[in-house]
Amino acid sequence: MRAGLCQLSVGDLPAENVALVRDAVRRAVAGGAGFVLTPECTNCISADRKHHQNVLTVEGEDPVLAMLRDEAARAGIWLLAGSLILKTADPEDTRFANRSILIGPDGAITARYDKIHLFDVQVTETETYRESAGIRPGDRAVLAQTPFAALGMTICYDVRFPHLYRALAQAGAQVLTVPAAFSPVTGAAHWETLLRARAIETGCYVLAPAQTGQHPQTTGRKRATHGHALAIAPWGEILADAGTEPGLIFADLDLGAVEHARARVPSLDHDRPFAPPERLT
Repeated sequence: MRAGLCQLSVGDLPAENVALVRDAVRRAVAGGAGFVLTPECTNCISADRKHHQNVLTVEGEDPVLAMLRDEAARAGIWLLAGSLILKTADPEDTRFANRSILIGPDGAITARYDKIHLFDVQVTETETYRESAGIRPGDRAVLAQTPFAALGMTICYDVRFPHLYRALAQAGAQVLTVPAAFSPVTGAAHWETLLRARAIETGCYVLAPAQTGQHPQTTGRKRATHGHALAIAPWGEILADAGTEPGLIFADLDLGAVEHARARVPSLDHDRPFAPPERLT
């Protein structure tokens, strides 16, 4: 299976992002991809929660998702909407879902994963994120079975929590998806290292489509993201790096490489129980 990873620079109006995302998907298909992945926040990037309320919809009404389902069916491909920011029907919690959605070759939704770990971080004196103020966290890890591989679905900040990836790999994941809209500051420092570590620890392919550059904004503070969409092999080698411009990278998946990496270092089978450390006072 050839995977095509899209690197995008979307704006804060979902309807205007439809054509941009469609073009990227079609170029990935033209490049031979049978599995196409888009980044986190494929439908909308904005730091303005009020703007979110005005432009975002529930899953069944999102124009980007509708287009992606049509494109998957049109091309007969598997397609991961890396994540979409969506309203939910929960009257008790008006926050949004940050949801990764796997679409089959018939256009049907086959799996959903809501981001578990939320980015509440002060990166610099002037750059602060409080994702939990607007996003409702998920509470369930998701392993999706496809004809070409078992996919462990994650999103962005999840990459800092290795126990999630170990659990997915031990449950059978062969490919880990990490769509992201990474901060330029933390991206430059940690992005590649974290992704390579998750591949090495699990013996999985890691596919990380990304947002990049300065994003068009109609309201609120400006947003910029790190770029460098990466495809990483189970032994930790970088197969492709998209750099900082919008575009595409490709990776040919060979599950034999997963078996080979795990046979060389079978650490997934070597867990041992241990007593937790005593907390120092």
